Amino acid sequence: MQRRNFIQLSTLAGVGLTLPLTGVLNACTTHPEHSLEFKNLISNLLKDWCDGMIHVQINNPSNLEEHGALGCPSCSHIHGRCMDAVYPFLYMADVSGDEKYVEAAKLVMTWAENNVSQENGAWTVVPNPKSWKGITVFGAIALAEALHYHGQVLDETTRKSWTNRLQRAGEYINKTFTIDFTNINYGATAIYGLSLIGDVLNNDAFKAKSKELAEGVKSYFTKNEGLLFGECKKSSSKLSEKGLHGVDLGYNVEESLNSIVMYALKAKDEALLQLVTKSLHSHLEFMLPDGAWDNSWGNRMYKWSYWGSRTCDGSQPAFGMMAHINPAFGTAAVKNTELLKACTANGLIHGGPHFISAQIPPCVHHTFAHAKPLAAMLDHWQHLPEINKNTALPRVTADGVKHFKDLDVFLFARGDWRGTVSAYDAEYHYKYDFRQASGGALGVLYHNKVGLLCAASMAEYHMVEPYNQQEQPNKDIALTPRIETFIDDVWYTNLYDLPATVSSKDENGSIELLANVKLKNVDRAEVKDTASAFNIAYKCTVDKTEIQVKTNQDIKVQTAFVLPIVSPSNEVVTKVSENKITIQKPEGLVTIAANTPIKIKDISGKRTFNMVPGVEALPIEVFFQESSRELQVVITVK
Repeated sequence: MQRRNFIQLSTLAGVGLTLPLTGVLNACTTHPEHSLEFKNLISNLLKDWCDGMIHVQINNPSNLEEHGALGCPSCSHIHGRCMDAVYPFLYMADVSGDEKYVEAAKLVMTWAENNVSQENGAWTVVPNPKSWKGITVFGAIALAEALHYHGQVLDETTRKSWTNRLQRAGEYINKTFTIDFTNINYGATAIYGLSLIGDVLNNDAFKAKSKELAEGVKSYFTKNEGLLFGECKKSSSKLSEKGLHGVDLGYNVEESLNSIVMYALKAKDEALLQLVTKSLHSHLEFMLPDGAWDNSWGNRMYKWSYWGSRTCDGSQPAFGMMAHINPAFGTAAVKNTELLKACTANGLIHGGPHFISAQIPPCVHHTFAHAKPLAAMLDHWQHLPEINKNTALPRVTADGVKHFKDLDVFLFARGDWRGTVSAYDAEYHYKYDFRQASGGALGVLYHNKVGLLCAASMAEYHMVEPYNQQEQPNKDIALTPRIETFIDDVWYTNLYDLPATVSSKDENGSIELLANVKLKNVDRAEVKDTASAFNIAYKCTVDKTEIQVKTNQDIKVQTAFVLPIVSPSNEVVTKVSENKITIQKPEGLVTIAANTPIKIKDISGKRTFNMVPGVEALPIEVFFQESSRELQVVITVK
């Protein structure tokens, strides 16, 4: 078929009369050489990543079990999805004329056919025919876009072979996928996937199934904020005790919403455009000023890597392609790309801002997944709107408290302070608790001058997806601020109190969020023979953030409030007094003061490190003193 762009923003000219489409006509006629700063950023980053992947690519023809695969610096196994790199490799081959990228593309495809390709058209997540096959949709999209936009760089035999392979993958997806057969990201991604493959192969059945899935996904947006839901195992897809759906910010912004946006633009689906526009606005509320996605509360936050989710594609298409609707969407695309660049070293993305300082090797999966959307943006460049960071993100200009009813999550902002408090009780799995920030916990604390100060981790680090997560180095110390006590080595904390409630008020320049919580173990059993019911008051003014912890019960067992402060090991920590410490950050001095002595949890080295969200931290703890029922911690920044 004739090579052309499938997605053209000119299709919006006749749709969306109720959308804020100011500027859409200008977006339709944007000159190809627009947004040069952003274009240079993603072009250079894509080349860096492709070269980094080639550097770790295994060239060993004597061993077909590894020949052509992308070796992973951090994992002992080969990632079955490494063939997704075929798209960015062919893009680079086309624009550079360098044959090394063609060879790299052929090698990853050869490895895939030798090791993860199945007779039914699927690919598997690892070289095991019994392993998960849903990832076929991601490889198929990558192959379809590679063939459509850059297939001319291939010899005729290879191009025909890959086209036949794409047909088989499309048949598997068409036959297997429904909108709810597993987590929503698979059905949602197949919407664009089958439409794209259907056009590349002129297959009407694939396009019909795509339209069916698109109709189905319209019922997967939450009632109030329009957040995409369905990130939970199908067997546990019922509502939580609070009546909340399973929502994961990382998977939504980096995978599902991309597909929905690209399909809706391509198919001129006005109803879907309405839904996804509202959804993008709601998701954007959670982007931090530095371009990070605040997934502290997300259903699958065990894959939170601060910049996004470990094995997803990246949020650039969804937000960049809709920047004509709201220029802040463009800001999000740029800022997040800048953050990805900051987390890149030696051509590979590292899984969080402190992987490099903590000397934790990167997982190659981040890079081959996130390279694809950059190639897609460049391939659609002539139809993109102006994309820059001239418009402030919502969380940059925010002031006050915002409650997301569909999550029971609160965002607060005053002066330079930004924070997230979560009482979200939806669970990813029906049997095992992979506890994200909940129980009235502080998921994020951020300051515009010095950056990230607190960031939640899993309550206990688990390899929920052993093929897609890295082992936790050293001792696992949770980074989520919390109350905790131990009885017979059993951990009791508010993080496991899913019924916890939070209320808020904003008076006389002071924000207060009051959490009513109980201390429970992982089995949700409340602690006995000591205080179990507490109030946590988070108070924020322009000058400080204060945390007050109170109980009306007698504390008979040593109980503490733990406040891990995000800080790489090169920052100087000073003990000013028994009750006060300072941390010198590049842009300011952070002071933590308490009404009782400040201690540091027992750690190996200067800092603890947690894979979620990939940061180093100083795990501060303050203990209730004898006969005392109140703790107070104050954080200030100069």
